[in-house]
Amino acid sequence: MTKQYLKPLALALAVSAALTLSACGKHEAANTGAPASTGTAPAASSTTAAADLGKSIFDVSELDPAVNACQDFNGFVNAKWVAANPIPADRSRWGAFDQLAEDSLNTQHKIVEDAAKQATTLPAGSIEQKIGYMFQSGMDEAAREKAGFDPIKPKLDAINGLKNGRDVADYLTRSFTEGDMQVFQFGSGADFQHADMQIAYTFQSGLGLPTRDYYLDPKHAEERKAYLGYIAKSLELTGVSEADAKKQADQVMAFETELAKASLAPVELRTPENQYHFVSVKDADKVTPHFNWEKFFAAQAVTVDKGFSLSQPKFFAEFDKLLARAPVSQWQAYLRFHTIDDASPYLTKAFSDNKFDFYGKTLSGQPEQKPLWKRVLSTVNGGMGMALGELYVKQEFTPEAKARALELVTNVRNALKARIENLDWMSAETKAKAIDKWNTFLPKIGYPDKWRDWSGLTVTPDNFYANVMAAGKFNYRYDLDKIGKPTDRKEWGMTPQTVNAYYNPTDNTINFPAAILQPPFFNAKADDAINYGGIGAVIGHEASHGFDDEGSQFDGAGNNKNWWSKDDRAKFDARTDKLVAQFNDYTPIKDKPDAHVNGKLTLGENIADLGGLNVAYDALQTALKAHPEEAGKKIEGYTEDQRFFLNWARVWRGSVREKQALLYLNTDPHAPASLRAIGAPSNMPAFATAFQCKPGDAMVRPADKQVKIW
Repeated sequence: MTKQYLKPLALALAVSAALTLSACGKHEAANTGAPASTGTAPAASSTTAAADLGKSIFDVSELDPAVNACQDFNGFVNAKWVAANPIPADRSRWGAFDQLAEDSLNTQHKIVEDAAKQATTLPAGSIEQKIGYMFQSGMDEAAREKAGFDPIKPKLDAINGLKNGRDVADYLTRSFTEGDMQVFQFGSGADFQHADMQIAYTFQSGLGLPTRDYYLDPKHAEERKAYLGYIAKSLELTGVSEADAKKQADQVMAFETELAKASLAPVELRTPENQYHFVSVKDADKVTPHFNWEKFFAAQAVTVDKGFSLSQPKFFAEFDKLLARAPVSQWQAYLRFHTIDDASPYLTKAFSDNKFDFYGKTLSGQPEQKPLWKRVLSTVNGGMGMALGELYVKQEFTPEAKARALELVTNVRNALKARIENLDWMSAETKAKAIDKWNTFLPKIGYPDKWRDWSGLTVTPDNFYANVMAAGKFNYRYDLDKIGKPTDRKEWGMTPQTVNAYYNPTDNTINFPAAILQPPFFNAKADDAINYGGIGAVIGHEASHGFDDEGSQFDGAGNNKNWWSKDDRAKFDARTDKLVAQFNDYTPIKDKPDAHVNGKLTLGENIADLGGLNVAYDALQTALKAHPEEAGKKIEGYTEDQRFFLNWARVWRGSVREKQALLYLNTDPHAPASLRAIGAPSNMPAFATAFQCKPGDAMVRPADKQVKIW
């Protein structure tokens, strides 16, 4: 199967700098990262209107007066809502982000359904027709059942014909030309040393379990046992005998365990030097003497010029050892299983159910699979997401909304600049370089200025698997064609219909898709406090990523270049170490006191939350000073500062199934949502003042434990 193409670099950078929880393991990715009117004049009018009415857009009946806000702010804001909104059976979590994502899905569903119904009458080759055909073919269960696993038989036959390691290397090279990546990932990305140009990147991959620890740590023995069962069942569905399937499953597990030993852990992958390792083709061949990179690049029709990033040399050295030493039968078992696994969502119900039983039920604790239309829509997004986004934007997002959102971005960015200029721990020299980076931020709002051309993609109404393959190959080629060309800072890495936001350090852009620019993040009818506590903090969050532990290692041009004095960097690290310690202490899963948050893994997001909330708070105070007649007015009994923090916590409301929560602790660079609601506010004296909290309250950190960075 052609995998949904995700650039290697995006795994380490864009995903970790996104706002929401990220997908992990081999789950189908779920975008699980509003017109803002908060310029001085528009903001005053919205505040005045809300104050005159005496009623907030925030539903205060959702607050729980039985919970002390100074002891458990998340409980005070969100406990009643969580109790009244259990996780749907086809979800592993449910909260504010998920509600918005569901709304976006429903809108998209109507778009693709209409396109499917009208496909034959739509202009030939139009994106509407292609999207309609893609959705129609996926929803044709009868055709999929009739086809069985015939669509992947040519690949399975090719795997059966492999004789030795050289054949395996040639097979992998051919597979990549179809956008079908096994063992490692390949794609374009900005050169860490010359970010204005795109180069080729190779990146570790190839594991069916979420991280290396799932293969090596005794505590994951049950998951390994279940994974062996899943591998065997997958093979049996293609006619392999039960005994042979079990034997091959053992081979696959042994093979992946060797890859896991050479793979870097999620925390290690957050380090820029573990994401970029520039080598010449000649030097790369020394690392992998049994895999010819010149031959590989020629097959992909890619010219690498001076070299490329062999991003994790240790991993690729192990890959080469396996080419030389692993029995071809073991390679065949591995490739056979992953071919089946990758294709399972696009074959018969038996295949998709088998995959869900392991990745959904066993790993995530999700009782029921999502309905077919949601799964097919996810595939449409994976293959033609930006085309669907073009249709979504026409219906859901106006140029006027984009302009209002940009106004709020400007206000929050200005607040960040002021905070940098007023830091008491950073030298003037480093501050000047931080401001240089701030000056080059490029905000992108809602949707791209220029849409992609889809004329080279052919989609038919009656062959889902072939359509997925075609889209994967088309997107792979689109990405590879960037290699050797200038970086386009205006290109988007997320679709407009995605409920998320992100920062990209290699082009220094902050990006806010249309789908997140709506309540509870932004509401044109809400007062300033609500909007700054929502989308304002999101904007501050993404801007702060430019100065988190990872983003701060890149300059304004996107180069991995040190712009810090040694003393300033030491002070920064000392402050971030306190934030690591804070989150290491959290144990968010009831009855599992040993399940701690990984403060190192989540550090970048925690810095962004803390910086973003502080920046948004400052921006709110500036807006209120511009209109002193509005300052101090309560709405339904709550002050501006209180409403600001209330909406911040509301954004993070939600609950998650225990198995999914454990999976996130092991893989996700974001802390649990319940802790994001309280983590940053507990470090802010403004919160304690707003709610009249006292020293000793859980939400009031002692002065020596409070974290102040940006």
